[in-house]
Amino acid sequence: MSNFDVIVIGAGSIGVPTAMALGRMGVKTLVIDRRPSPGQGENKHAIGGVRATHTDPAKITTCLRSLEIFSTWKEVHGDEIEWLQGGYTFPVYRTEEEKLLKSFLPVQKKHGLNIDYVDAGRMREIVPGINPDGLMGGTFSPEDGSVSPLLAINAFHKNAVESGVVFKFKEKVVSLMVTNGRVTGVRTDRATYASPVVIDAAGAGSVELGRSLGSEIPVYPESHEAGITEPVRMFCPTMVVDLRPAKGSKNYYFYQNRHGQVVFCITPDPPIAGTDYNETSVFLPQVCRRMVELLPRLANLRVRRVWRGLYPMTTDGSPLVGWNRQFEGLLHAVGMCGQGFMLGPGLGEILARLVRGESTAADKMVLDAFSLYRDIGKQVEALK
Repeated sequence: MSNFDVIVIGAGSIGVPTAMALGRMGVKTLVIDRRPSPGQGENKHAIGGVRATHTDPAKITTCLRSLEIFSTWKEVHGDEIEWLQGGYTFPVYRTEEEKLLKSFLPVQKKHGLNIDYVDAGRMREIVPGINPDGLMGGTFSPEDGSVSPLLAINAFHKNAVESGVVFKFKEKVVSLMVTNGRVTGVRTDRATYASPVVIDAAGAGSVELGRSLGSEIPVYPESHEAGITEPVRMFCPTMVVDLRPAKGSKNYYFYQNRHGQVVFCITPDPPIAGTDYNETSVFLPQVCRRMVELLPRLANLRVRRVWRGLYPMTTDGSPLVGWNRQFEGLLHAVGMCGQGFMLGPGLGEILARLVRGESTAADKMVLDAFSLYRDIGKQVEALK
């Protein structure tokens, strides 16, 4: 039986950056994933947007650090991860969105975001060709951006390996080993590994893991579709987020990546619960109609492919991060609600410091906000 200081379950958007941070601290770390290589779960379904433009101080703080890591990665480590600082843009056509976005600004600025409400003229400069009819303005946060999810996860994996982290792929965790209420390691379909700390970064798979312990982890998978076009000359590197609801969707968003391809996604309403990865005939006409109405110049672009991925959701839309009170040594980092890619690098460092007993005041603020036992009823009961 191999012995480690920490075992991480899941080599995805949270597991790999966490392992990388642990490895840099000299912590003997093992990562186990049932897939053949890093980032082959929901990470590869991410569209690549990275923002600190949230309304929750914990997410803002975590993602500001993630942005710092992503934006300087090539300069510091030499790997090309296709960072593009295009910012995030929320155009406004109705007083409802204007009031909402302006109400967020004090908290966003207080916690370090570079964001402002701009007028319609500035919005037309940021998004060339945007429909001017009824355009009132909107918010723009220029320091947000985009990254290739697969290039980033592979760069993090490479860095983790160089720091001494061991990865076991094509290996499924069957159960946790527990003695007198304390985690002592994991059993997989191939081997047994000992460790006093196990980090659950299994995403939607955390539900199955919890049930193996007789605990219900309140994560609820939802299906989301996305698509990508042929490449064209760069004209819109900013992520455009239209918050106006419409039949079948709460909002939608799109941006142009480093290759000139427009990448787009929609938030379905009502949510599509479950783990169905099959694309639908509804998504493309639904989202394209809305995109072309907002930005008519998109009309002649050809779509290359669409895909579907899962958002591991929670009751209140915030992650579940922290020590399990029932099983000592079990640390959860799940329920990222579709934001695991942008939270991952910053959250990985927070988790590593937590394991080492070196949490900062800022870390504690984040951990309190993401606590498994925060006062939201269903989650508190499920994890007691």
